[in-house]
Amino acid sequence: MNPDIFRAFRNRNYRFFFAGQSLSLLGTWMQKTAVSWVVYAQTQSKFMLGVSVFATLFPSAVFSLLGGVVSDRYNRYRVLLLTQVLSMAQALLLTLAVYFKQDAVREIIALSAVLGIINAFDVPARQALVYDLVDDKQDIPNAVAMNSTMLNLTKLLGPAVAGFAIEHLGAVACFGLNALSFVAVIGSVLALRLPAYVAKVRTKNMLGELQEGFQYVKDMAAIRFLIIMLGITGLLVLPFTNLMPVYAKDIFHGNATTFGLLDGALGLGGLVAALYLASLKPSTDLNKVLMTNMFVFGAGLVLFAYTPWFWLALPFLIVGAFGMMSQTTISITLLQTLMLPAMRGRVISIYVLVYTASVPLGSLLVGAVSERLGVQPTVLAEGVLALLIALLYARNLRQVQAANAAAHTTETPVAEATVA
Repeated sequence: MNPDIFRAFRNRNYRFFFAGQSLSLLGTWMQKTAVSWVVYAQTQSKFMLGVSVFATLFPSAVFSLLGGVVSDRYNRYRVLLLTQVLSMAQALLLTLAVYFKQDAVREIIALSAVLGIINAFDVPARQALVYDLVDDKQDIPNAVAMNSTMLNLTKLLGPAVAGFAIEHLGAVACFGLNALSFVAVIGSVLALRLPAYVAKVRTKNMLGELQEGFQYVKDMAAIRFLIIMLGITGLLVLPFTNLMPVYAKDIFHGNATTFGLLDGALGLGGLVAALYLASLKPSTDLNKVLMTNMFVFGAGLVLFAYTPWFWLALPFLIVGAFGMMSQTTISITLLQTLMLPAMRGRVISIYVLVYTASVPLGSLLVGAVSERLGVQPTVLAEGVLALLIALLYARNLRQVQAANAAAHTTETPVAEATVA
């Protein structure tokens, strides 16, 4: 294996951050799996699955812009530390609710909304802080790819462990272990060695800084395109993952372990994608990789949708997840390398706003459509839509290549020609 794939680990702060986040995310995916399973087991409603996702993501969308301004305006380190403590408290309350109440769907949804509010401030601060954890800024793309590797490795292991825990210990064990996992991430944050925070002189109020962030995204065509495409994909395609409990229970006639394997297949595909992206050479045309993997995403969903054999469906799901995670990881990588450090929190918050608005709305849409048409036709339609979205990436790639050719001919730099 190419040793450069781990070059971000040369940075001490990033090593501590990576270790703590890995344990925390393992618990987070266990909790997410348990929430989906408990909600569907107690309600037998595909629509309620969408509601449970909506409850987490919609509050993030509402408060994400405020979270981005807070990240740029105040000490990101302290913001991150506070959000981790609050997340641990939320996990503890969820554990108690499920333990003491037989039917805790309302409490689960309410606490999911609380987590969504916390995440609105956590994600911009955490993503923006990554830039400060890496001394050699050329390692930023690798650090982002390694973050994706961490996310997908925990997504691979978390659901599988959760499936086993639900069957043998009950769902409450997943919630309790998630609460415990925050001890690791809080410890890793406290271990970071960062320069003393110097407050910046502010000439605008929070609303003015927010407007400045929107104007920046509007003016940067490359950033604007990436965020718009994320929104389209999040609304129409990404919510297919919410239907995995239905596939496990109704299509493949399985149990919690079956669900865990399906969710684990999503994590495996994403993990392979992240390792692949981390190994890419700096000269690689990420626009071309982005377009190609969007086609892979769509093809994987089309093949998975109607496959009746579980062990054949898993490889198709892995292929789809590979394309899905490649698309999202490349998008955030390009954003990290394009935006100015002073605008980092606000751009990330707009990215989060689009994601956390499109995915929950898409979850409600997909839940309603699957109730009417069935889960398999819905997933097939999402695969076809992914292929159509890939055509938009192909069109953009041709425009980028034409701009590069024109710049080479005239020897005049073209703004944002490398990423559009």
